[in-house]
Amino acid sequence: MANKVKPDWTGDDLLSRFVNVMIQTKPIYRLMKNQARQVIIKTAEKNGIFWDETCQTLENSPAKSLLGQMTNPDIVYPDYYLVPFHAYDEGNLCWKAAFEAIPATQSLGLRVWKNEGLTWQEAQQRLKSSFHAVLEPYSPPQVRDILDIGCSVGISTKETHRYYSKRQDTPINTIGLDLSPYMLAVAKVTDEQNEISRWVHGLAEKTDFADNSFDVITIQFVLHELPRHAATAIFKEVLRILRPGGVLGITDNNPGSKVIQNLPPVLFTLMKSTEPHSDDYYTFNVEETLKELGFDYKTTVPSDHRHRTIVATKPL
Repeated sequence: MANKVKPDWTGDDLLSRFVNVMIQTKPIYRLMKNQARQVIIKTAEKNGIFWDETCQTLENSPAKSLLGQMTNPDIVYPDYYLVPFHAYDEGNLCWKAAFEAIPATQSLGLRVWKNEGLTWQEAQQRLKSSFHAVLEPYSPPQVRDILDIGCSVGISTKETHRYYSKRQDTPINTIGLDLSPYMLAVAKVTDEQNEISRWVHGLAEKTDFADNSFDVITIQFVLHELPRHAATAIFKEVLRILRPGGVLGITDNNPGSKVIQNLPPVLFTLMKSTEPHSDDYYTFNVEETLKELGFDYKTTVPSDHRHRTIVATKPL
């Protein structure tokens, strides 16, 4: 029997259509949304992540005063971004989403290695190092400029900056790009060592960066939040701004993962209820799209038993 390429609860399968009907029923959706939040928060708190304390600290920080500074007034938000995400009615365009992004990210690795007794710090480090280990063989020997697309509150941006900074003596210019000024305000206020050169509020599909500007571009846990037309437009832009020989690294949920395919009905229904573009993501052939656009596709590796890393480079 051939391996399934995606879960049955996505796409046009009967199970997927049934779940979608449930999600579109507002009372059921509200219930699932609240349950999804509680699952995430309880997982975090049970493992030593101080959810409420972290949010309160950010509430009392200068983050809110930075919103105007971080906001690009010329941004026109695409329709796909103006929908509820992650149990927030305003999606990523609110303080609650921005303040909770840090503890939510810290808990991500715990769901991957839930039976190994790891601390959240150990799980987080394993998650990040598995991504960089796949990316490393295809990375340019000398890296001057890095772009982290969909950087959220900057955790992935700082990790990537630190990884490449350790492998060379010369300084690196790293930029985090996101569509939420709320997230960027938190990224700015938590970048206490000013490691990141700039936090940019902008569309990844249409940036202001010059051609051939970056040696490394990463898209970490973002694709599953995008419809495929947006992802394709972003790949086109990446190809423009990546230097010849530069590398694109993508990490996200793995449609071929047995763990994800075999999630219990309660969990996959909760997941779909908070991720509006799941059907598009799990049926999107990322590798073929990259090839068609002109990338030199390199590899897709299951970087752990829930996630995959996809690597492509810009031809010389």
